[in-house]
Amino acid sequence: MVLFFLILNKYEHLDEILEAFLELGIRGATVIDSVGMGRILSVDVPIFAGLRDLLPGSRPYNKTIFTLTDERNVSRIIEAVEQIVGSLDETGTGIAFSVKIDYIRGLAKEI
Repeated sequence: MVLFFLILNKYEHLDEILEAFLELGIRGATVIDSVGMGRILSVDVPIFAGLRDLLPGSRPYNKTIFTLTDERNVSRIIEAVEQIVGSLDETGTGIAFSVKIDYIRGLAKEI
């Protein structure tokens, strides 16, 4: 079991991503509105205002999606996401990663 994270910069594709999750059998995910460090520093800390111009492909806001899934699903999820938003290797698309889970309680049996 892993916790899969997708920090989606192209948040206009959120609905498509969640539909793809359903098609892959992922029945639950959490979506959080998020803001990157560069945005906060460039807006809230005047000394770092120049950062805005140094962050290629950056967007003011993004969505962070996370879900618990079997480790074998990660490559399928990445493939589906990249079909929707393009390669995650492209600057400004998003970031994906997973973390192994060694303990969980309170999760529905079907996951």
